[in-house]
Amino acid sequence: MNLFDLTGKTAVVIGGSSTLGGSLAEALAAYGAKVALTGRLADNAEPVRKRIEEAGGEARCFAAEATSAEDLKRLLGDVIEWTGGVDILLNCPGVNSATPFFEIAEDEWDRIMNVNAKSVMLACQTFGEYMVSRGEGGSIINLSSVSSGPPLSRVFTYSASKAAVNSMTQFLATEFAPARVRVNAIIPGFFPAEQNRSILSPERVASIMGHTPMGRFGDPAELQGATVYLASDKASGFVTGSLLRVDGGFGAMTI
Repeated sequence: MNLFDLTGKTAVVIGGSSTLGGSLAEALAAYGAKVALTGRLADNAEPVRKRIEEAGGEARCFAAEATSAEDLKRLLGDVIEWTGGVDILLNCPGVNSATPFFEIAEDEWDRIMNVNAKSVMLACQTFGEYMVSRGEGGSIINLSSVSSGPPLSRVFTYSASKAAVNSMTQFLATEFAPARVRVNAIIPGFFPAEQNRSILSPERVASIMGHTPMGRFGDPAELQGATVYLASDKASGFVTGSLLRVDGGFGAMTI
């Protein structure tokens, strides 16, 4: 009984050129899915594609701006032309900032909200409508954050954007459920991705470690199992609207 076999499925990974997105894309490919990797430039995802194909998987790179409805609609058409359909959508673009609240400019707020929240809404509109209308089910996985609630200090806009991702996930789970399209989110703890390295001062790291029972950062590979689980209809066919924590126990404690 292979609960995690994704053979014959096609996965679209928005932000597939990123540290976490690339790792999750590799996991989906390892379990049999064909993977469409996106980045602002197609070449940005080439290293991930090469790793997938060297491991025996199949992937292709596509240029797409995650905050552009036009780009996402074009991407959907291109992927359908390549494999014949889309079964899995993984939303994982992200940008962060530690600007103090009173110093946050409108353009910074807009940039973070656009990348982290608007992109998820647009991708779910484009690919969700396709999955619902096709009538064959599907899985949408959004990458959230422990900052989504309660919010983390120093990252006001990021926290607000990830709270929005959680709300969208649960709202769309109920909207899409009759069509057997599942919508879930993964809540990662602290993983040393590019978007947060610049704000990880020694003081910040000490604070994080003091609040993480496992006492360490996560490795991107430790998000792979959760992703494959949520992608697989056999493993999680009755799972929708869930916010799955992979955080080393961060969310399980207060002080």
